[in-house]
Amino acid sequence: MTSKQILFNSVLQQNFSPQDQAAQAWMVILGFILLTIVCYFAGAAAMLRLVFPATALLVGLFLYLRHPILYIGFTWWIWFLTPLVSRLIDYRVGWDATRQILIAPYLVVFVTIGTFLRYLPSTLRQGGLPFLLAFIGVFYGFLVGLIYNAPVPVARGLLDWLSPIIFAFHLFTNWRDYPSYRDHIQRTFLWCVLILGAYGVYQFVVAPEWDRYWLIESKMFSSSGDPVPFGMRVWSTLHSVGPFGSVMQAGLLLLFTRTGFLIFPASAVGYLSFLLAQARTNWGGWLLGVIIILGSVKAKIQMRLITIILVMALCVVPLITIEPISKVVATRFETFSNLEKDSSFKDRSGSYDRNLSIALSNGLGNGLGNIWKVNEKTGQIEVFVIDSGVLDMFFTLGWFGAIPYLGGLILLIVNVSKYSEGRFDSFVSASRAIGISACSQLIIGSGMLSVAGMILWGFFAMAMAAHKYYQHQGIK
Repeated sequence: MTSKQILFNSVLQQNFSPQDQAAQAWMVILGFILLTIVCYFAGAAAMLRLVFPATALLVGLFLYLRHPILYIGFTWWIWFLTPLVSRLIDYRVGWDATRQILIAPYLVVFVTIGTFLRYLPSTLRQGGLPFLLAFIGVFYGFLVGLIYNAPVPVARGLLDWLSPIIFAFHLFTNWRDYPSYRDHIQRTFLWCVLILGAYGVYQFVVAPEWDRYWLIESKMFSSSGDPVPFGMRVWSTLHSVGPFGSVMQAGLLLLFTRTGFLIFPASAVGYLSFLLAQARTNWGGWLLGVIIILGSVKAKIQMRLITIILVMALCVVPLITIEPISKVVATRFETFSNLEKDSSFKDRSGSYDRNLSIALSNGLGNGLGNIWKVNEKTGQIEVFVIDSGVLDMFFTLGWFGAIPYLGGLILLIVNVSKYSEGRFDSFVSASRAIGISACSQLIIGSGMLSVAGMILWGFFAMAMAAHKYYQHQGIK
């Protein structure tokens, strides 16, 4: 390096301190928010369907290169809020059946493909094998999809399947900065529970016009309720009940790792909206997560967590005794005692009965972009959406893709289950609990895709990053 280059670099370091870089990053984020607001109210709301994803990608790329910590938070918030932005735009300018704006979170995440391609070879020796196995499975499904299916659905399928893997790999690769990443993710999900929970309660009580419009146009009444006050199942700012349940399940488990005044109002609105979502699968996932956390920490931390649970219960129980909230929650809980007559349970059981043998006999798979079933009347294979992660894997990836993909997940579970750092770092215990509980839900939902997949893979990756960080620090 020449003396001129050294001088130039030193000038850059003096002119752009960490504080200056953070201020720059926040200015870019605020500029993005301001641009979105101005376009929406200045009669250019329809343009946002293209402008919003494009500018989100540019902001994500800037943060990825200049302020990696804020990039993580920005990515999560794009996942949390883009569906609400989409509904507001639809309400203002008309229904968009293509839902093109929802590509924004995927574009922001796909920036991390640079990390994946650059560091995968060197990281394999340091624990990156699960990510490579999953990538191989998805890439195989992508190649098969290109042969059998239309390009656009294949591209969308690639975004759904691959985004969680490369984002998680990015988190794992930055294990040296684990404390900063941990603190930022904790703050992000604390505010997520508070804001999304509060909006969820508002959504249930008021039924905002944009949410009613979306529900009417999407015709998702069976899964999301009726477009009237006190008639909706809560999905808050997300695009349906399932993703909201996954996000809130993770956020509520992470609250056990935090202290401070905000956890109490966040718990109140978070648990209330979580119950009003009526997402029984996620209720069970939360309970499993609590059991895993309590079983993996020291007695002192166990007592603190039990105290937090009791305080949270005191905040939430009085709220769920109010009508009509109590009726909604009680009715949903009653279905646990009569599952054989529950329509949702019967649909899932019937799906397994009809499709399990077909899925397991499909060696090559149908590829990304389509999932298939056999029409019982015509005997023909037809496209459909299946509500099971296990069946989804085998239908889409076949045996040749599902084996490496499942192998990567199993390897993650085995590895993180051995970590002892959770005894003194409750975030490690919570991350492990979130990952394992999310995996357990793959039996009845495709939780490895979209924002649910981001949570599953992302928190496994944070547990792995913590393990490597503490190993490097000599802390056991």
